[in-house]
Formats: sequence, C-alpha cells, structure tokens
Amino acid sequence: MKKILFIASHRPDRAPGQRFRFEQYFSFLEQNGFSCELSYYISEEDDIILYKPGRYFKKALIAWKAFRIRWGNLVRSKSYDIIFIYREVYLTGSVYFEKKFKKSGAKLVFDFDDAIWHLDVSDGNRRLSFLKNPSKTGYIISLCDLVFAGNQYLANYASETNKNVVVIPTTIDTNEYVLHPGERGNRITIGWSGSITTIKHFEFAIPILRKLKAKYGDKIQFKVIGDASYRNEELGITGIGWKRKDELKELSAFDIGIMPLPDDEWANGKCGLKGLQYMALEIPTIMSPVGVNMEIIQDGVNGFLATEIDEWVEKISRLIENSDLRISIGKQARKTVVDQYSVESQKHRYLNYFRELTS
Repeated sequence: MKKILFIASHRPDRAPGQRFRFEQYFSFLEQNGFSCELSYYISEEDDIILYKPGRYFKKALIAWKAFRIRWGNLVRSKSYDIIFIYREVYLTGSVYFEKKFKKSGAKLVFDFDDAIWHLDVSDGNRRLSFLKNPSKTGYIISLCDLVFAGNQYLANYASETNKNVVVIPTTIDTNEYVLHPGERGNRITIGWSGSITTIKHFEFAIPILRKLKAKYGDKIQFKVIGDASYRNEELGITGIGWKRKDELKELSAFDIGIMPLPDDEWANGKCGLKGLQYMALEIPTIMSPVGVNMEIIQDGVNGFLATEIDEWVEKISRLIENSDLRISIGKQARKTVVDQYSVESQKHRYLNYFRELTS
C-alpha cells in the first residue's frame, strides 16, 4: 500500500479547508491502495489561544510544538511515497521543512484554496504579522511535483512557477449534505456561515440586511454561524459558534443563503465553499460575482449574483416573496453541486493523480 503524509495545521474534522479539500477523500483513497496519515499541530486547546489577541508566550509554545512535530515528520519522511502539503508546512515564513522534504525522495503535492501569496492575518495576530512571509508560496509551489489549485485564478498563479498544476474544486460530500427537514421556522431566515476570520465579509451585507428589515420587519430574521462573539442588536443577530455535530442542522434552518465578498485579490482566490454548502442543501443562494462564484452560479437558474445594494435587495426580495422560486432555485443548486462540485464527481480524478505520481 502506498503511503501519503498529509501536512496541515488543524486536527481532523475541524477546518473547512482541510475537510472539503482532502480529508473527505481519505476513505476512498484507502479503499484504493493509499494509506493516509494526517499530521497537524493545532489542538482543540490551542484553537482557543491562537486566534485571540496577546497570549504571546502560549503562542510561542504552540510554535515550538509545531516545530517538534514537523521535525518528526522530517525524520520519517523517507517512509512516505507522497507528502501532501496543504498551504504550508510551518506557521512562520520559513521554508526549511519544504526544502528538506524535497530531498526525501517522496513526491511532493501542494494544495491551496486561497490567494495565500497575499498577507491576510486575523485581528488577533496583527502584531505577529512580521513572522509571516506570504511570498514563500511561490517558492513552495516550485518545489512540488504536482499542485492542486482550488480554482483557475489560483492555478494561473501556480503555473508561473510549476508546469504540473491542475484545478480540483472544493467539493461537498452530497451523501452527507442532505437537507434536515423541519428545521425551518415560520419566518424567512437569511443566513451566513463562516468563521472568526471571515466575519468581516459578512459585514458587507449589513446595508442590504438593514433595507430588508425595514421592508419586511418580523417576516424575516438573520442567522450568523461561525463567530459566537458576533452581535448586531439593530438586526437582532447573535452569532452562533460552529460545531461540527450541529453543522447540517444549523445550515438547514436557512431559507436563503448569502455569500457577500469584496472584489479584491484575496476574495478572487476564494473557492465558493459557503455557497456550495448552501446549494448542496437546496438553499437558494446569492453570491457576489467575484472569482469562482461566477462559474458556480448561473444567475436566475441555480442561484443569483448581485453587486450593488439595491440589486441584492431586489433579488433577495424575490426569494422572500416566492416560495416556489426558492424551491426551484434550490433544486437546481443541488444538481449543480452533485454534477460538478461533489466528492462523487471528483474522487476518481483525485485518485488518478496520485496513481500517476506513484506509478
């Protein structure tokens, strides 16, 4: 059996990027001759510390633990056929381990789903941004035998330093992602799902939601998943923390899903995950026409694209007022995910790339 070492930051079933990029393929790979091992350094306890301001001594201990774990990976690196790097090996600007892995004899695969060659630091770690070196991304890519890019924008960047780049979209396990009936209430729920680091994107929707609230009053409500500390009293929003066991239940309460984004270089690298999650659950979805969103959505067919505030309000209003439209758009959305952005639609491509590398 061929052995793959997957290198990432978070524990299994924790980080959306890891879950929807590669973790959900583990069982299929193992059924087809590949042993999968995930090496990570951020524990559940570290999670609480890492994204909050200050606590520099504890963060230094996390960095030291990460170094020891990566050193252990390096010591055993020759026992693997493939070393799969998700985004980076180590949490600082160093590429020491990537260079050493290149000499191990294992094939190197690089996977990324954001424009990580641009600096993007969480609010809790602004003072530590000097430790990051986003330009290292291009160098890491140049070392690898194969690059998986989440969309064409990312693939274009990777192709500047590597000739073996393929687009593998972020995918949804549509066997798991099935709408939970009975979760929706009497009021129309407009929902957003993300994280502490992406809540800033939700803020782009505030002027839109204000207009909708003024227009529909108590007929609608808003729901935010992913940042338990988020509050907006004006709109009656109390953020809900993300929990893996409650994910489908909470998302199934959405009648309409939104994915607002700024039109900048970082957003153009996004892979549409939030929208794809909504769509897989037959939730009619409205996205900003940024990056891959324009490939995912056929406006008015399987979802909507909206740029200006009034356009957002008009399209969401159509969905609020027409339950048949919500149902028809939702069914087309699910079909899009099943056909193009599901694990089932991509798993054989994924497997074949690993086979080609190790043949």
